[in-house]
Amino acid sequence: MSPGAERLKRLPPYMFAAIEQKIAAKKAAGVDVITLGIGDPDVQTPDFIVEALQKHAARPDTHQYPSNRGRESFREAFAGFYERRFGVSLDPDSEIIPCLGAKEAIANINLAFLNPGDTALGSDPGYPVYTTGPIIAGAEPVPMPLVPELGFQPDLDAIPADVADAATLMFLNYPNNPTGGVIEDDFFDRVVAFAKKHDLIVVHDNAYSELTYDGYVAPSFLETPGAKDVGIEVFSLSKPWNMTGWRTGAVLGNSELIHAYWQLKTNLDSGMFEAIQEATVAALESDQSCVKDMVDIYQRRRDTLVESLRTIGLDVTPPKGAIYIWARAPEGTDSRAFTERVLEEADVVISPGAAFGPSGEGFVRMSLTLDDDRLNEAAERISKLV
Repeated sequence: MSPGAERLKRLPPYMFAAIEQKIAAKKAAGVDVITLGIGDPDVQTPDFIVEALQKHAARPDTHQYPSNRGRESFREAFAGFYERRFGVSLDPDSEIIPCLGAKEAIANINLAFLNPGDTALGSDPGYPVYTTGPIIAGAEPVPMPLVPELGFQPDLDAIPADVADAATLMFLNYPNNPTGGVIEDDFFDRVVAFAKKHDLIVVHDNAYSELTYDGYVAPSFLETPGAKDVGIEVFSLSKPWNMTGWRTGAVLGNSELIHAYWQLKTNLDSGMFEAIQEATVAALESDQSCVKDMVDIYQRRRDTLVESLRTIGLDVTPPKGAIYIWARAPEGTDSRAFTERVLEEADVVISPGAAFGPSGEGFVRMSLTLDDDRLNEAAERISKLV
């Protein structure tokens, strides 16, 4: 008996699963492991959001099967947030739908829009689901290299016309994971023109727009004129509101694409627990002071870790967005080999850049989801190896 479908055999090992296994083995042996690998916030969800969940979980009307379309209050809260934050007008009835976190949304977007044999352009380096999602759908991921000299944007002019014409989807993510790259020019305008020229769907993963530093304010892709003609955006509350375990967010934008995503979702799950939807409403309609507090924490941690890494000779630029440090590995060192050595000899977990795509080779990613003392200790441990 074959233990799994053929599509599973095409999937690369999920990087974070392998990291978790190594951490577990170390901890089982009594080793103090410092984990800078996975970006899971260490600060708890704000009390007012937890209290909103508790309040609505006690209401019997939240206990039945929810609608995949989401509560009206949920969709209206997202519409209001996007209007206030980005100046983007969205129709709550046709342009907004809940998702169970960004990972679920991105994976299912592939199932909704890709046929076997289709291709999808994905940021390289990028979130691994940009690669695994097309594979699960029977399609082919095509790496779209992010160029350091272009601020970790892809060179759209370097994509061969036949490759662009054949593509169905393009996955983008700014502020970018893992590089920290941000958009400060007309890149989104060029993306819209590129998508119209080559008749492809743009999917912008907007997971980190609220976590930015040094006065930088991130745009939404949907702010761009013509963006709703060609694409959708995935917005997640996981990182800005410390809600990774809650699995709440939304897909927003082009109404036809939203409808197709809904058609798929009605056959795959039964929607989001309505008490979580109401807690999401509380988060979106708040004064956002809790998010500002997280920005202050992450900026301080960023500065702490950058200073420590520079002291030991690593080449690193402070990112203006997201919650990661993207640093060059020591010259002449393979990124996977370096991270394995750091884990084995320093008991520190960092992520190899190559795990995010071929263009990530030569870099490593470190998460800022630990307090200052642990970040400094991690840098000190690494310094003994460099």
